Amino acid sequence: MVAESTPSGGLGRRDVVARLVAARDDALIVSGLGSPTYDVHAARDDQRNYYLWGAMGGAALVGLGLALAQPDRRVLVITGDGEQLMAIGALATIAVANPANLDIVVLDNERYGETGMQESHTANGIDLAAIAAASGFADTAVVRSDEELDVLIDGAWPAQASTSSQISEAGPRLYVLKVDKDSPPRSMPSRDAVFIKNRVRAHLGLGPN
Repeated sequence: MVAESTPSGGLGRRDVVARLVAARDDALIVSGLGSPTYDVHAARDDQRNYYLWGAMGGAALVGLGLALAQPDRRVLVITGDGEQLMAIGALATIAVANPANLDIVVLDNERYGETGMQESHTANGIDLAAIAAASGFADTAVVRSDEELDVLIDGAWPAQASTSSQISEAGPRLYVLKVDKDSPPRSMPSRDAVFIKNRVRAHLGLGPN
């Protein structure tokens, strides 16, 4: 699937993520390695955040695991285009598993930010939202403006929409947010993976593991 490349001057990534985090209600958030993790941490550190420091391509599948294990909680994956491209097959696996409580947001700056800002495939026409739709996701969209982001947040994540009684039965959703190519200062959460894991487990009422 191909789509038009984003012109310069996309959405401000830090502002976008801050708005997503503010609208999370009680959702669990999984952040992909690199800039998405810095952005989520900059918005607000929280025991419900599961930051990934490695395993490029793993964010969506970690989100899938959480969504299946916690069907009464909404799980929001915030990741980048390069990270999601690394695991394009994950979209098929997620569609087949069909978790109603999983949302994936791809911050698409059309670059591999952690390795030198080389162009990613999305800069050359690859449309991750169209691939997710073809795989069987319940809803997908490409968001390019603040107005479209307002519609997405108000429609996909209305207030108090994280409770089990209000989780859609339609299946997983994926939204591509076309963001600018800026590199804001890094906001660094703990790099202790065991601490991060056990903090989320404690929030869920589970013991250390």
